[in-house]
Amino acid sequence: MTTTTPTDYYKPRLTERINVRILVFAAVVLLLLGTPIYIFVKESITGGIERVGDHTRVNLKALGNFVFDQQAGTIEDVPAEFRALDGERVLLEGEIYAPNEAGDRMTQFELVYSIAKCCFGGPPKVQERVYAHVPPHMQVPNLSFRYARVLGTLQVDVKREAGQVVSVYTMNVEEIRPMN
Repeated sequence: MTTTTPTDYYKPRLTERINVRILVFAAVVLLLLGTPIYIFVKESITGGIERVGDHTRVNLKALGNFVFDQQAGTIEDVPAEFRALDGERVLLEGEIYAPNEAGDRMTQFELVYSIAKCCFGGPPKVQERVYAHVPPHMQVPNLSFRYARVLGTLQVDVKREAGQVVSVYTMNVEEIRPMN
């Protein structure tokens, strides 16, 4: 009677052990893990500010993600990288909130990262809003509660009314495109 030892078994070569299913599985896992890691690292390095052609793409969530006193805040409390955007042509993506527009056209609106996602502690803070003004010659449909890409000139200035900060960011709209 012969006995076999573990070393007597046939061991397939590596090329025989790897097949298409394993490669597809590895690619899917890499894509699912790699994409969020890439986005996180990119946002960490750029701070949410990326120069693209003739404008700057700015992450709206990053733009308002800093501590700011709603009563006594000053322009110096706004991070330097965001103050440097004053007068720049920027592209922002966010949700439109137009509380003063009842018709089918908008002349002004607020752009926020997300009305539902950003504000577990209440409505968006003043630094989390961009107050956008549509020029009279533009015909913009009322896009309230819809996501849009908005291109325009950003102004960074702390404005007050009755001792309360009412805006940090304003924008003169050049172009607006609905995203959904």
